[in-house]
Amino acid sequence: QVQLVESGGGLVQAGGSLRLSCAASRSIFSFNAMGWHRQAPGKQRELVAVITSGGSTVYADSVKGRFTVSGDNAKNTVYLQMNSLNPEDTAVYYCNTCQYPTCYWGQGTQVTVSS
Repeated sequence: QVQLVESGGGLVQAGGSLRLSCAASRSIFSFNAMGWHRQAPGKQRELVAVITSGGSTVYADSVKGRFTVSGDNAKNTVYLQMNSLNPEDTAVYYCNTCQYPTCYWGQGTQVTVSS
């Protein structure tokens, strides 16, 4: 089993920044990729960013240039640095990874951006 625990969410004003953390139960290099997703009320869960074990990253168009995903293997932690936040970024943010045939998800952390 893999345990993922997100933290770092909170309430910020538009234009502010937050850094989310995803602590994994073992080395993040043991995963092919880890992703950040978010789900806003009444909307489907959407991909935000992905980082592979090789360090490649992929971002949703809506967050390119504002969000940065990174990893610290020494701490078994993946981060999502979120800058220039706007109210459309309000959602529950989830960390995830998949190991065939199972996907694992953290409990989520709430990010609320006020106008």
